[in-house]
Amino acid sequence: MQGQSQQQAYDRGNTIFSPDGRLYQVEYAREAVKRGTASVGLLTPDGVVLAANRQVSSSLMERSSVEKIHTVDDHIGIASAGHVADARQLVDLARRRAQGEQLRYGQRIGVETLTRSITDHIQEYTQTGGARPFGVALLVGGIENGEPRLFETDPSGTDYEWQAAAVGGDRDVIQDYLEENYRTDFDVDGGIELAVSALSAPTDGVVAAEDVDVATITTDDESLQSVSNDRLESILADVDEDGADE
Repeated sequence: MQGQSQQQAYDRGNTIFSPDGRLYQVEYAREAVKRGTASVGLLTPDGVVLAANRQVSSSLMERSSVEKIHTVDDHIGIASAGHVADARQLVDLARRRAQGEQLRYGQRIGVETLTRSITDHIQEYTQTGGARPFGVALLVGGIENGEPRLFETDPSGTDYEWQAAAVGGDRDVIQDYLEENYRTDFDVDGGIELAVSALSAPTDGVVAAEDVDVATITTDDESLQSVSNDRLESILADVDEDGADE
């Protein structure tokens, strides 16, 4: 019984390390991320591709109300997985940080600098009493000094830089697919096809166009652009044909 009560104490205190050096509330926040629908980000020589599964729980729900990819600045976008409200708070923080950089210094914020600001904020919530960790993971992608860059944020406040990454539900399956199929010479269209294929990997079929949100930031215009439904349907048709040929 005594061991159980000690375990509960570590469970309830997000600022208390367990004897084996774990923060249980941070681990639970990671589990919340796994319960969210997946998002994928990847780099190509020409830009960044962000894709997200935005399936809805009811046919009566407006799909447009499910936001998974967010514009932070012209040259930076964020894809999220986990608690939507937590993601919204961090996206708002990122937008304010980007605007402040522009107003104060007259220049656009770097992708790495912005990611570090977000993770610094997230980390504070792992050691502040009366608060809980953010139950969301973000993929922050954009163009910095003419180069595409992609970062992941974790509920612990750690950031990682990737060439291709997945967050959210079925992450392990999707990440394995990316590791097997990613190539550094993909163009943006090839990157979109890979991202959509990766989101389809956990299922037997291909995800529907209305269930996927895809955006790109290219080195040519350095602005986030949503991929149209018609273009997605064409790409998904190619993915379906490739799967049928195997």
